[in-house]
Amino acid sequence: MKSSTIAALVLAAGTLTTVAMVAPGLNPVAGPTYTVAAASAVVDHGAFDKLLKKHVSAQGLVDYKGFKADEQAFDQYLAMLSKNPPAASWSKNEQMAYWINAYNAYTIRLVLDHYPVQSIKDIGSKIKVPFVTTPWAIKFFSIGGEKTSLDNIEHGILRKKFDDPRIHFALVCASISCPRLRNEAFTASELEKQLEDQARDFVNDPTKNKIGKSTAQLSKYFDWYKGDWEKNGQSVAKWVNRYSKTKMSTSAKVGYLDYNWNLNKQ
Repeated sequence: MKSSTIAALVLAAGTLTTVAMVAPGLNPVAGPTYTVAAASAVVDHGAFDKLLKKHVSAQGLVDYKGFKADEQAFDQYLAMLSKNPPAASWSKNEQMAYWINAYNAYTIRLVLDHYPVQSIKDIGSKIKVPFVTTPWAIKFFSIGGEKTSLDNIEHGILRKKFDDPRIHFALVCASISCPRLRNEAFTASELEKQLEDQARDFVNDPTKNKIGKSTAQLSKYFDWYKGDWEKNGQSVAKWVNRYSKTKMSTSAKVGYLDYNWNLNKQ
């Protein structure tokens, strides 16, 4: 469906939510309209870090039942995120770490709200909001007093404001073919190292990318978000070769692997 058609449908519905797509975060939705404070204390992600270390394996698989058991502590962290959106005084890395953690944490919250499910996409069939047919478009939480969605965070903020394709290696949509969920929170001081580590891990994971010199079967991420990878004179091949142990030829034949939407559960 053309973007102009999508925009017309959305405007007709009088909402900033999005219509169905095959992947999360592809629709150009507006970011939250919360009021940015001139100055406020940077959020401490230590509580989320403890939960991730406790309930996420080294392979990025999630013990959702464990998160459910620690729901009070988890909801306290989410409440802190909700009440303390990034301020203008925060550094770029502080803001990025906040939004990446918020996306991943609220994704876990969404799964817990509907658990047990076999796939996050199953939640879409339960939505009873006109023109909202994907879980990523549901405005089920608030940031700074404004209802928002996972699409808002990925699309309207991270991709739009920070223009760093490596976010695709950090945002985890609760599926097997997603990047692994780190069993630690993202932080401003470690963000560059964490993003680079996520990129190397994802690109060199043979279940997500099968890379050879003359042929490659890549993750659908490199197809879905092709426009991001090609910005600033870059290309899919350049981004892959930046992290891959095996380097693709510029003339390599590229295909894309089927996406496994099964839940990333232990």
